[in-house]
Amino acid sequence: MNTNNFMNRIKSPVIIAALMLANIVGHAQSYTTSWVGNTYGDNAHHVGNCARSMWVATNGVVYTASLWDENAGGIGIYQNGQTLGSIGGHGEVQGCSITGNSIWIFAEEQGVNGGKVGRYSRSTFVRELMFTVSSTNGDSIPGLALSPVDGLLYASDKPGNRVRVFTTGGVWQRDWTVTSPGALAVDSAGNVWVAQMTNGTILEFNATGGALNTISMGISSRPSALYINAQNQLWVGDQGPDMNIKIYTNLTGTPGLSGTYGATGGYLSTAGGAIKGQTGDKRFTRVVGIGSDNSGNVYVLNNPWGGTWDLGRNGGTDLHCYNSSGSLLWTLQSLNFEAVAVADSETDGTNLYSGKFLFTGSGGGGFVANTIDPFTYPSDQRINVADQGRGSDFALLATVGTNRILMACGQNTDIFYSYYFNATNGYIAIPGVVWGTGHERNGFCLDSAGNVWEGRDKTFAIWFSQLTGFDANGAPVYAAATSTPTPASIGQLNRILYLPTSDTMILAGGNTDWTSIGSRVEVYRGWRAGNTNAPNTVITLNTNLNPKSLAAAGNYLFVGYVHTIPNIDAFNLTTGALDISMTNASPATVYVGNDVDSMYGLSAYQKLNGKYMVTKDNYNGDSVVIHTFTPAGLPIIAGISPSSPVTGSSGSQTLTILGVNFQSGCTVTLSNVDTTVSSSPAVTFVNSSNLTINATFTVVPQNWSIQVINPGSIVSTPFNFTVAPPPQPKISSISLVSGNTQVILSGTNGTAGLTYSVLASTNIALPLGSWTSLATNLFGAGGSFSWTNAIDPAQPQSFFVIQP
Repeated sequence: MNTNNFMNRIKSPVIIAALMLANIVGHAQSYTTSWVGNTYGDNAHHVGNCARSMWVATNGVVYTASLWDENAGGIGIYQNGQTLGSIGGHGEVQGCSITGNSIWIFAEEQGVNGGKVGRYSRSTFVRELMFTVSSTNGDSIPGLALSPVDGLLYASDKPGNRVRVFTTGGVWQRDWTVTSPGALAVDSAGNVWVAQMTNGTILEFNATGGALNTISMGISSRPSALYINAQNQLWVGDQGPDMNIKIYTNLTGTPGLSGTYGATGGYLSTAGGAIKGQTGDKRFTRVVGIGSDNSGNVYVLNNPWGGTWDLGRNGGTDLHCYNSSGSLLWTLQSLNFEAVAVADSETDGTNLYSGKFLFTGSGGGGFVANTIDPFTYPSDQRINVADQGRGSDFALLATVGTNRILMACGQNTDIFYSYYFNATNGYIAIPGVVWGTGHERNGFCLDSAGNVWEGRDKTFAIWFSQLTGFDANGAPVYAAATSTPTPASIGQLNRILYLPTSDTMILAGGNTDWTSIGSRVEVYRGWRAGNTNAPNTVITLNTNLNPKSLAAAGNYLFVGYVHTIPNIDAFNLTTGALDISMTNASPATVYVGNDVDSMYGLSAYQKLNGKYMVTKDNYNGDSVVIHTFTPAGLPIIAGISPSSPVTGSSGSQTLTILGVNFQSGCTVTLSNVDTTVSSSPAVTFVNSSNLTINATFTVVPQNWSIQVINPGSIVSTPFNFTVAPPPQPKISSISLVSGNTQVILSGTNGTAGLTYSVLASTNIALPLGSWTSLATNLFGAGGSFSWTNAIDPAQPQSFFVIQP
């Protein structure tokens, strides 16, 4: 909700105060803990990350395979929307294929066991056997299937261009040649179906490898998952632009396409008014597994788009279960291995963007959209499997008006990929320019106004690129970068944070390891106004705790640590004091992980109610932790009177600040956002919900911001408003009185209560700045004015202007 519009509708300070007080959890310093990005927030029940293959038992128990899950086994077990546990080590299986029967689970192994298939007992969870299928590691066995006829295990050896057949005891039976075999399925007659993803074809063979039918799905189709159901139908997951499941029947004769399951176009479809990128019921994100149970329920596993060289940081887990009528019963979702999601200010933190996904709310998965379109933008760096940055899952975000700028980066990064959005592309992030081709190893910041701050490697300077607007397509436009020498006092610069509403620069440094932070944090008030060498506050961090990630908002710096503690420490930017250490306010429902193992794994945002929302990368539980911090004595601005836009004036005017929790002795900072000039006008404390100041605004349309600072340096969130130019007053009459010795100018169209000036000149061609100011006064009721002045007989002529 836009606060300014809200205030236009609710004028009573009493109502405003009541509404705002309802959102304050006491006055004591406190915090709450929640999460997003995983259906379950606790460690025992969290959904495993990046499930890339699936097998469903007849009783509806689902087994998924993942390359890596930090705090669980690589094979996840689920039923009825619940987590039942896991099998194996967290980096034991490869994740690309899995199958099973009533006794065992079979999955491809990884690491030193790459190219082998492991057999796991469903009852004991023990790996009882391994046998070699391929001589190559990685995704070398993309298909596994057990025959319902002969009970043999069929396996795709993709690098070897063959299908291999084994007993369930791992004894080799035979091979036959197939170019680039992928997913496998065996029908009720014992015939084997083999997907060739890049060709868009599915080949049928008999049990001994004799060629039978070929299904040609089309050049753009990418068959990624095969399943034969109880009706002997072949269900094919298509990773091509259709993004759905295709159903083929008449498998004993000439197979034909009889229908589809899921929206054509999947999450990229705009049919029915859907937003491009939007996930949801049958809007599949990338089908990698299909199954069903004895009740006729259908299971679809998606691995949302994303990809890096180590597939543990691929998309995420997005498992859907439907009843036999096609109604959605439940979903299980998890984040990709490691990421942070950043609050979207336009939704006041309800929506959060990671480098690849959009989430909403808290206390669950909240998966709203995948912002990747691999078909329109195939060069999107976020799906570049050659990216050694281990993905682009960490986000920086700026919402400027109706425009958003997203920066995506990796775990320890010196390069940032920018994206933007427009109405045509919906939730899809459009690739923009790349920042950091010269290595951003001394800090990088996308501030909330969309400006970019860079610490370019070995330049010993801080580079500033100001956002000047957006082009017709929504791409941000920047002025040429300017530089400021890095202050000598910071030493080795490691991080940059800038808060535009208060013109506050935060620099952190002191570590020769550019991926770490160091011990010294300097806070500069009025950086763009010229204070670039004298820090107002210096904060010393404990290097024994290995500070790794920083974030800032309002009047707080938040610090996370690696390999030591899970704490998120909140330092007051004015006093430098550590006000609170946040660990976990909800341990029964939320697991916060061990630490922050990433440079940009923290993000902070101050909500409209003044509370601080801090998001934290939780690679241990495949989620994003959300701490909401309420400082003691937090003042909250609910609105101003007159409401935005405020009519500008060349003279002083009274501005009333409405809200709650204002304290006697508080101060106010009034900032012109466009010029970065701030002032501290005198404050009249009326009561805890009402302050007044006298302020002089320009007559030029500009953006302004106001903050209230209670004693103890407890700062409200900035309240933003605009100033509109005043209407031009009109001189409606000129009268000579007192024997033509005085002139009276009268008129209307002013703004009641605001100051106006009378300017005079004997030369109408002079600029107004050269005219003489004769008097100032206030517009009367309705904006009227009347001014009387003596006539100087020595002046042949005079011209007059009423200036608001």
